[in-house]
Amino acid sequence: MKDKNEFYNKLKNQLDETTSFPADYMYKFIVPTDEDQVAQVQALFNNTGAVINTKKSKTGKYISVSIVLKISSSNDVISYYKKAEKIKGIISL
Repeated sequence: MKDKNEFYNKLKNQLDETTSFPADYMYKFIVPTDEDQVAQVQALFNNTGAVINTKKSKTGKYISVSIVLKISSSNDVISYYKKAEKIKGIISL
């Protein structure tokens, strides 16, 4: 758990230094296609005005999900990552 907190603290610092909020932020995730992970990712961003694009991998085993969303702070960026990490098999890029 310590590594995750260090990662998020570092990300927050980088975002605060390089980004003027509110700003458009792009999330990129890779999820397995075997269950409803894509729907779970999309549900995280429902009713937020997010633009969501999906693309199947060449083998069809994974789906890449790109989300662009207007974010108001670095804490909001991190809160979406924390919600997403609960989805089985998800990889955040």
